[in-house]
Amino acid sequence: MTSLVGGVRVPKTHERLEAYGTIDELNSHIGLLMSLTDDSKLKEWLTEVQCNLFTVGSYLATDTSQTELRQQSVVTTEMVEAMERAIDETDSALPPLRLFVLPAGTQAASQCHVCRTVCRRAERRILALAANTEVDENVIAYVNRLSDYLFVLARKLNVDAGQDEIIWKRTCK
Repeated sequence: MTSLVGGVRVPKTHERLEAYGTIDELNSHIGLLMSLTDDSKLKEWLTEVQCNLFTVGSYLATDTSQTELRQQSVVTTEMVEAMERAIDETDSALPPLRLFVLPAGTQAASQCHVCRTVCRRAERRILALAANTEVDENVIAYVNRLSDYLFVLARKLNVDAGQDEIIWKRTCK
């Protein structure tokens, strides 16, 4: 057993812990990604993302049917909109994507793809939680948009490094 924000006790296998534990895992992977780049602007943005993920985790760790949500645990529309802008800005610097790409390339791009897949898992865990309890739409939207951002960022990291993307071919030959 463990305690949620406010002291509510739940089993360590509870779907709420699965959701915020996966957000914590994602946050750690983003920290590793940051160590693989010298781009100070990107590091600043990813630090903001990490702070926002703490907000998401805090929200998920609060059973609002039993504990009042703290202000620092609110995921705002502005956070989602900032992520949308980051997607658009990053994607605008990339060539159009016409085929599927394999999750590979530079070490930073590959780590970014790991972040993306963990983010997608976090989204699935949050949606599983949302099937049984109310989850704020901004939480769901932020995590969904973050995974899209991580995809375009992985592509940009490869492009910036002069690394060709590996196009998926059905035969893999």
